[in-house]
Amino acid sequence: MTNGEGRTGGAVVRLAIAQIDCDLGDVEANARRIRETLAAAADADLVVFPELTLTGYEVGAVDADVSLAATAPDLAGLGADAPACVVGFAEAGALHTYNTAAYLDGGAVRHLHRKLFLPTYDIWEERKHFTPGAEMRAFDTRFGRMAILVCADAWQPALAAVAVQDGARVLLVPAASAARLPDIEETWRDITRFYARTLQCWVVFVNRVGEEPGLRFWGGSHVYAPGGALAAQAPRDEPALLRVDIDLDAVRRARRDLPLVKEARLGLLSRELERLAAEGGDL
Repeated sequence: MTNGEGRTGGAVVRLAIAQIDCDLGDVEANARRIRETLAAAADADLVVFPELTLTGYEVGAVDADVSLAATAPDLAGLGADAPACVVGFAEAGALHTYNTAAYLDGGAVRHLHRKLFLPTYDIWEERKHFTPGAEMRAFDTRFGRMAILVCADAWQPALAAVAVQDGARVLLVPAASAARLPDIEETWRDITRFYARTLQCWVVFVNRVGEEPGLRFWGGSHVYAPGGALAAQAPRDEPALLRVDIDLDAVRRARRDLPLVKEARLGLLSRELERLAAEGGDL
């Protein structure tokens, strides 16, 4: 494998999906839970945690400032002497605060994805507390090239397509999805399976469980393989540490057999997007 090998050898990477609860506003308690989970998943190559794992979701209800700089030793230290991991946190930037997911490996922050689409409707207030990120980039890991879409980012198909055209073979989707809509689980499965089928990649959806004022997080984490077959699923409404081995070479095989991703027509899309933005389509 040219981009690195998983612990099991070849192109197979052992994922651990950490469907956990969080204590709102208690960064120390959440960091301790993350470390305990990483220890329990020591046989994994990569552990993926939900959105805003370190802080809990409703940060606007917390009086204290629970944000951390991306350079904080306490953040990078979560990935020391442990499997690589993806952890959500409130990032303290120079001027702004971001809803960020960090990829940690070997005691260092290797990649940051700042959530791009911040729900601010119905009961959601993310734009009041966070600033949206400014870029969608895939990134290299020891195992292969991946990308992160934080929760509502995955509801924008163009972002997933950009990530795949940037080389991602795995889309990691940390989420804090609450049971607000009656069909929310079906909707998420429609979205993630659609990407697995049409973008011919692995899609890893990791939702949290537990409750915060007015919200119940339903879990239901799952993994779809390239082509859309369900590879793993966690239960609803209860913590789970789910392991699944994913074969990254399956991405190339799927795209060779049905070359959908190759036919992206990026020049065409670029011209049409520039036209639409010039006509006032860019908010």
